[in-house]
Amino acid sequence: MSKAAENLPSVNPWLIAFAVTLAAFMETLDTSIANVALPYIAGGLGRSYDEVTWILTTYLVANAVVLPMSAWLSRVFGRKNYYLGCVALFTVTSFFCGVAPSLGIMLSSRVLQGLAGGGMVPVAQAVLVDTFPPAKRASAFAVYTAVIVTAPTIGPVLGGWITDNYDWRWIFFINIPIGLLAFFLCSRVLKDPPAFEAERAAIRNGPFHVDGIGIALIAIASASLEVALDRGQIDDWFGSTFISSLLAIAVIGWIATVVWELRLKDPIIEFRLLASRNFAIADALLFVFGFGVFGSTVLIPQILQSLYGYRAIDAGLVLGPGAFVITLFAPVVAQLIQRQLVSPRTLLTISLAIGGMTMWYYSTFTLATDYTHYALARTYQGLGYGFFFVPVNVLAYSQLRPEQNNRASSLTNLFRNWGGSVGIAFMNAIAERRQQLHQTNLASALASSSQQLNNRLTELTNYLASRGFTRPDASAAANGYLYQQLQNQVRLLSYMDCFRVIAWLTFGSAALLLLIQRFKPAGKAAAGH
Repeated sequence: MSKAAENLPSVNPWLIAFAVTLAAFMETLDTSIANVALPYIAGGLGRSYDEVTWILTTYLVANAVVLPMSAWLSRVFGRKNYYLGCVALFTVTSFFCGVAPSLGIMLSSRVLQGLAGGGMVPVAQAVLVDTFPPAKRASAFAVYTAVIVTAPTIGPVLGGWITDNYDWRWIFFINIPIGLLAFFLCSRVLKDPPAFEAERAAIRNGPFHVDGIGIALIAIASASLEVALDRGQIDDWFGSTFISSLLAIAVIGWIATVVWELRLKDPIIEFRLLASRNFAIADALLFVFGFGVFGSTVLIPQILQSLYGYRAIDAGLVLGPGAFVITLFAPVVAQLIQRQLVSPRTLLTISLAIGGMTMWYYSTFTLATDYTHYALARTYQGLGYGFFFVPVNVLAYSQLRPEQNNRASSLTNLFRNWGGSVGIAFMNAIAERRQQLHQTNLASALASSSQQLNNRLTELTNYLASRGFTRPDASAAANGYLYQQLQNQVRLLSYMDCFRVIAWLTFGSAALLLLIQRFKPAGKAAAGH
């Protein structure tokens, strides 16, 4: 029997896939479900809105700290034990978040919830890679794609619906039945591969070394970077000594982490995997993917709510078609790869082309653009990403040995997470900076001597005066209305600039496809052996 065959599970792999992705879906959902409920949480806990934003920050920071260490932790404790522990802790802390009587208890519960959640997604991906044989691995990636894309998309919509119809505490309580079901299923169907069992036996029977310096460096660098990215726009980036210090610590910390980890025979993060060209290219593409999908997911509801007056739930529903298309096309793409009908490089080229063109399409929108066009653009975006995630994961694992899969999953998720965090922070920052620029340009173009402006002011003033306003009140209201229109145009132009940035980054990343080393995806030929 081959070594690969020994690693295959004795139970139906699709049952394992359902079990691990159920928990991963729950964790990914929690990265966004609380966003729209923050004002209600602030009222319920008697704190300011700025204070309760730390509910999001603490979760993301704890998540970022554990994520790169998940592969090492699963080797130390055993992958099944570690995953079950994460699911159990996540479920319990969800309960404490829901019943939290104060902000202090809420934040401490969110930290523990983030620590548990940080290990769930990469370990779930590693389990899927090891569960399915290479010939069917693309199908596993299709399932994984549906989870990590759909959950953050429906999070704000679901959170808004629950908050409007029930109570904000239920956004945490809904994790409990899902977590219990996931724990039960995983405890029954998961089993560590032989390599993990052998490694666990070696740890139990021999000396065990904990890389304390590596853990400290990773924790400090990850936490500093995530806090800086999450709070930077609030605290004025480099205008804040706090944010500037955190960014300096993050850069120095990650450089020190890479240098330190490369010295070790058994590192916590296996940066040596990046010596594989295809794996490094896949990670770079995942960074771009995270930047684009999470950056645009934050931008679109902001645009619809601030400029078009949409409710939070309606703005969130615009994102739905994109997630649906991704979920629909991911299995189709998996079959194309498994049957070797289309190469992963070709699919990635199509994906980046559609993704870039969609972002450019967004940048042409005006204040007259309706709901249908935004939903249609999101559908096009989903089509592009539907061709992306399966082939990029096939590319990532194309040159790796089976025993490297677990460590690789930590790095791929780390780069995707970095891309999302940087994308969100960058979009918020550039939108505000470009807003200042456009306001200056538009204001200078509308001189007080402009005949068109004066005519419009006169028309509005006369109209309001005919509706019962006094002449001074009508004049003030007309000036206020035109100023508001100016501000709306300024905000729209700044948002459109953000979409152009994503478009150029997406188009530029296509150059990486020229560097891919040829490989033969496992497909029907391999399946016949």
